[in-house]
Amino acid sequence: MKPSGGIFDVPSKQNRLAALQKELVADGLWDTPEKAQILLQEKSGIENTLEPLFLLEKEYEDLNVLYELSEEEDGASMLEDAGTGVETLLRQIDDLELRSTLSQAEDKHNAILTIHPGAGGTESQDWAQILMRMYMRWAERDGYKVEVVDLLPGEEAGIKSVTMTISGLYAYGYLKGEAGVHRLVRISPFDANKRRHTSFSAVLVYPEISGDIEIEVNDDDIRIDTFRASGAGGQHVNKTDSAVRITHFPTGTVVSCQNERSQIKNRATAMKILKAKLFTIRQKEQDEKMDELIGEKKDIAWGSQIRSYTLQPYQLIKDHRTGFETGNVNAVLDGDIDSFIKKYLLYRKEKKVTQG
Repeated sequence: MKPSGGIFDVPSKQNRLAALQKELVADGLWDTPEKAQILLQEKSGIENTLEPLFLLEKEYEDLNVLYELSEEEDGASMLEDAGTGVETLLRQIDDLELRSTLSQAEDKHNAILTIHPGAGGTESQDWAQILMRMYMRWAERDGYKVEVVDLLPGEEAGIKSVTMTISGLYAYGYLKGEAGVHRLVRISPFDANKRRHTSFSAVLVYPEISGDIEIEVNDDDIRIDTFRASGAGGQHVNKTDSAVRITHFPTGTVVSCQNERSQIKNRATAMKILKAKLFTIRQKEQDEKMDELIGEKKDIAWGSQIRSYTLQPYQLIKDHRTGFETGNVNAVLDGDIDSFIKKYLLYRKEKKVTQG
């Protein structure tokens, strides 16, 4: 296999893997489980990178054999099989190219995604709920687990805010490009005169913090409040103060969780979200290019959108960073956003190469 730089630098990754295997059997390593866990995670990450490369190499060699056999008499069926195999191989290479853009340590982590509607009351709150459904459908399609940890419903329709965790390998890496302002143009279902309205919602994406990233939170820097979880009411309404809100004084960051009946579980989840946000703040301080982590946080208004969703007078969804667009708006709003994700990640990769 031809070695190359970055994620495809196979020889250096094989050397690092061999070194990790020696470290993991060294005496006394498991006296510090945290260190051992970090080494295991790194080992697993390298193996996950190398395995698809070697599988692609083997499939390429098998296809060459098929083509050679097809040149013999009555090899039409083998040629057809080889053609199908090439199409599959090209798709796999395409997927691997996309994975190669996810080189930051936090890319492989779970994602914490929040949505906030802009000005506009019910109209914007409904748009925020449509976005929430879009990301939930995308996660379900791609085999990720979704959990809503904090949801504030709107008075008439839609939502005032939502925080979700999307769990699975590289969830943050794939979703980080979704951070920014999303703009909707449509005939309002809440306008009796059927006028066209423009709505905005902001999406923020954070990596969930795990053992390979250290974020310390001092008890003196936070205040923990408990309150009764909001809900639709009825027999299932929470009658105890199980919901938790944590305020971090140095940064002014506030997070809350109310999806569990247990105050202890809600506190643990809220602390996890707080650490994710503090990590992003720390990264911003180290690197002014904040859009590499959660996107540029702009006003939720005109001129700041990363993507426009036009439903009337025509149907078109366009990403203003990459220029990619599609007229299949129903599929996108039903979670089919992989093309937008791919275009953005490749765009970021090319931009880094150009700037570097």
